[in-house]
Amino acid sequence: MLSYFKKKKDTPPSNETTTPQVEKRTVPETTLHFHHDWDLSLQEKYVYRYHHTQLPPLQPNQISISKIDVVSEEGSYMVNAFIRSTVERNIHFEEITLLLLDETGAAFARKTFDLETMGHLPPLACMPWIFLFSEEDLLVDSFPMHTSWSLAFEWKQKTPAVHELSLHDSWETTLQPEEKVRLQNIVTSLPPLSAGEVNFMGIEAQQQDDGALAIMLLIRNGSEKDIAVERLPLCIEDASGSIIAQGTFTLDDFTVRANTSKPWTFHFPASLLETNTPDLSVWKAYPPQLT
Repeated sequence: MLSYFKKKKDTPPSNETTTPQVEKRTVPETTLHFHHDWDLSLQEKYVYRYHHTQLPPLQPNQISISKIDVVSEEGSYMVNAFIRSTVERNIHFEEITLLLLDETGAAFARKTFDLETMGHLPPLACMPWIFLFSEEDLLVDSFPMHTSWSLAFEWKQKTPAVHELSLHDSWETTLQPEEKVRLQNIVTSLPPLSAGEVNFMGIEAQQQDDGALAIMLLIRNGSEKDIAVERLPLCIEDASGSIIAQGTFTLDDFTVRANTSKPWTFHFPASLLETNTPDLSVWKAYPPQLT
């Protein structure tokens, strides 16, 4: 097995008839809200309230958009719609893309809107908003106004980024090609990280001739942002389940780029070890606050 330790610098870490009980799920209800800049008459508010009562129920934690009507004027189409949320927190929209769908579900118009001016949608709320489409936004020759059209969000699915191996400059220059290949194989063979997850994986542990313990970890960054590691407290457990070493390491200019894994070796001096004969047949490393 290839060993990396010789190349690293020290870095000090729930009727009377009995029936089966069926769990009842609470159907969330939304409250109608109007934007603070909208100056509506009592009649207009009454119409919105009526349409609001006709909306189908939503599931918990759902965001939905439903048409009210459309007004055509000089080549433009003012689509009046409800945006609803059964999420129990404020929802802030920035850019959204809407699709207008015909009776078959095929898109006949598409446009991206900036909803910064809308502000936030309160928890468990329903807010009307007007979306202006033009002839240029149509994907067909004309707007099928007298048919059962609908509108929907276009949820863009991001292609998962490829998780790659990232090496510190000092490793890049000192590792042999076969060692880099081994590390790359480890990175590609690991289960994918959840979005935003950062974790540590032990690669190799070895007790040195002077009694010090050298631990090589793979710092895995599953987020879409780079993370800078300056101070890293670590605990090491051996096969007995006992903590055999702990310490805090200071790292200089150590960044783990988005969607990459970076290896690093941490050296615990013999004075920090709880035993002189740790059983390293099975071991794990973790920051103490995660226990």
